[in-house]
Amino acid sequence: MSTDPGQSQWTYVRDERPHDGTRPPAAVFFAWPDRRGERPLAHLAAFSGVLVADSYAGFNGLYEAGRAGGALTEAACWAHVRRKIFEVHAATGSALAAEALERIGALYGVERDLHGKPPVARTRERQTRSKPLAEALKAFAETSLTQVPGRSDLAKALRYMLARWPALMRAFGDGRLAFDNNAAERALRSVAVGRKNYLFAGSALGAERAAAFYTLIETAKMNGLDPEGYLRDVLTRIADHPAKRLADLLLWNWMPTGGVQQAA
Repeated sequence: MSTDPGQSQWTYVRDERPHDGTRPPAAVFFAWPDRRGERPLAHLAAFSGVLVADSYAGFNGLYEAGRAGGALTEAACWAHVRRKIFEVHAATGSALAAEALERIGALYGVERDLHGKPPVARTRERQTRSKPLAEALKAFAETSLTQVPGRSDLAKALRYMLARWPALMRAFGDGRLAFDNNAAERALRSVAVGRKNYLFAGSALGAERAAAFYTLIETAKMNGLDPEGYLRDVLTRIADHPAKRLADLLLWNWMPTGGVQQAA
């Protein structure tokens, strides 16, 4: 997401809380002057595994076999599918769009029940409860496409979903996977709020510094800390802090002066 006409902010999030993981949540931001596909290739050069993301074309290179380190596995975002159908329903009041939203809502209902459960339980529940709902949604979408004009917005939204079906189904086979990339979307809200107060980063270096602060602020919030309190304490102490103990100041290790953490 852009912070000014010449800079873009990219964010990547790790959040294992929904599947009762042990690693602390974290967000990282990168500032670049454009949104070209080579940017995420550079950001994720050392990463392997599954990426939960929207359908932005700039991510396509991550899923190609020729990628250095091998192709990432794509898990598509159900929230983006829902959003496109919601926009159609809001504009037209379509009964078919309303039913599609209801079916997707049922999937999210299961997800709410699974929050915080371990991966094995989430996989089992998704297979027995969610997968049949998803397969029924697919059949409904295919039938609906025969009932609406091919160039209609609803047809486009349904084709968007069906074109990504294998990637959308990936979450049902792995309880560690998020159902959508809303965690990253939430992390980007700070950028959107910032744009209401300032229009320009001022320079490429200014954008990079902003990305560093976004990283610290959003990760602090995700770990239940007060970002201002954390930054004030760390910036006050860091000059005299032993270099070999810098890890003590990481968000998930930090104890403020006085030993009492400040909640956000």
